[in-house]
Amino acid sequence: MKAYGTTLTAFYYDQLYLPDKSRIALKVRSMVGLIPLFAVETISSSALDKLPRLKRRIDWFVKNRPELTEHVAHLEKKGLEERRLMAIVTPEKLKRVLKHFFADDEFLCPYGLRSLSKFHAENPFLLGVGGATFRVDYQPAESTTATFGGNSNWRGPVWFPLNYLFIESLQRFHFYLGDSFKIEFPTGSGRELSLWDISLELAQRLISIFRRGPTDGGR
Repeated sequence: MKAYGTTLTAFYYDQLYLPDKSRIALKVRSMVGLIPLFAVETISSSALDKLPRLKRRIDWFVKNRPELTEHVAHLEKKGLEERRLMAIVTPEKLKRVLKHFFADDEFLCPYGLRSLSKFHAENPFLLGVGGATFRVDYQPAESTTATFGGNSNWRGPVWFPLNYLFIESLQRFHFYLGDSFKIEFPTGSGRELSLWDISLELAQRLISIFRRGPTDGGR
């Protein structure tokens, strides 16, 4: 389960459920906080009109299950080209979460998005449970321990598949929000781009992983 943070630390975190039914938010800034953004789809009004049974079921759901629809973004409000948005993350929350992911000193790097925020290089996450202390450090290359088979994918490296899914999610949000919805990229740069343009720039960063650099003699 994810927990959305405070206004200052807007982020989706894992939660640890304890036997006494209390919860602890595991405030690790990792790709885990990006995954709720993957649950997004849009559908045009013209396509929905061709699916009357689906349209009736959506309208019924919106009317009769308000306690559930309040957690789904804009099932009723029409966006670009009268599309409807089906997503967990609202556009307002999207902007706040992406500030972390588009920051050079957190997730954004020349080759895509890191799987763990660089913030944890100087600020490792520590959790004490049952007399044991668990630690999460930023490890941008090979893992420093044999835990999980020595794989450090969740500890810092650019994880290509999740970056790909994120780019697709940005494009789906753009189908609904359009060019007028802009986000600062990189965070703090003063440069605002549409989600579509950001998705293309991130794609180029991923592609650059496979481009030859100056160390190969320019071949």
